Amino acid sequence: MKKKNILKGVLFVGIGASIYGMLATFVKMAYHDGYTTSEVTTSQFLLGLIGLLILNFIQTITSKQKLSSPSSKEVKMLMIAGTSLGCTSLFYYIAVQYINVSIAIVLLMQSVWFSVVVESIIAKKLPNARKVVSVIIVLAGTILATNLINMDIELDWHGIFWGLMAAASYTMTMFTSNTLATHLPVFRKSIIMLCGGAVVVFAFLFFAQIGPMYFDGLKSVYLNFTDNTEHIHSFNYSIFWTYGFILALFGTIVPPILFNIGFPNAGLGLGSIVSSLELPVSVTMAFVLLGEKVLLIQWGGIILILFAIVLMNLPAKKELKVAEVI
Repeated sequence: MKKKNILKGVLFVGIGASIYGMLATFVKMAYHDGYTTSEVTTSQFLLGLIGLLILNFIQTITSKQKLSSPSSKEVKMLMIAGTSLGCTSLFYYIAVQYINVSIAIVLLMQSVWFSVVVESIIAKKLPNARKVVSVIIVLAGTILATNLINMDIELDWHGIFWGLMAAASYTMTMFTSNTLATHLPVFRKSIIMLCGGAVVVFAFLFFAQIGPMYFDGLKSVYLNFTDNTEHIHSFNYSIFWTYGFILALFGTIVPPILFNIGFPNAGLGLGSIVSSLELPVSVTMAFVLLGEKVLLIQWGGIILILFAIVLMNLPAKKELKVAEVI
């Protein structure tokens, strides 16, 4: 029975990670069709909220027992934590505007060692030798995966900056998701966090696209950040029925549900290893659908990063002995 549950957990986490890994490719395709970052993120979060509200309603009326409700304090904390969810999508999608999807996903995966740093700061304890070695391997793999060894390569620093910002934001999302209001049902917790993320996304929509059309003062502030005024136009509602549904499904509805079912069965360590499937899936999708060039040396770097994730999450000898006793 136990093996069956672990297999179920691995399967759900693996499917969730693979689906999430496809997301950036569809974002890039939406850009090719003329949609803006604001339109992409707004459609994803708005349709995602609607989808989760429907699922929460179904769960509420079909549940045989009363579901836990959040306190006002938990709502505030989850809303604040959810802003990192909105920032992750925004930063990641902005990065994809400047660099290839295959490079952007590698930068996002820097959250692997970012989390080690945050964990050490919170615990006020230096990481063990295995985690330090894993971080070094991740950094070495990143150099190869982004092909920085090739001096002729041109990586837009805007893309690198926003990719690393996405990794930092993603790290905060992981920590808050695993520590705040863990007693709440998945849908209710996700809805509140998504509302926090939606605040960030809607604010960006107003500042970067809608607001500068009507307020000269806001437009002058906007021009301090970029000279590109192509994104300043009325909202293109066709995004909702062209890419919005698939972005909401792949980005804010299906993966969180699969992760919340899968991780308790697979365990955090094994689940983290399986979830790293997001990296090769994302690169493969970009290679197949977008025709992005991925060199052999870059695949070598990706394999190194995957190896580091496995190494970091393998149970220690002490943990294995305890598991055997149990």
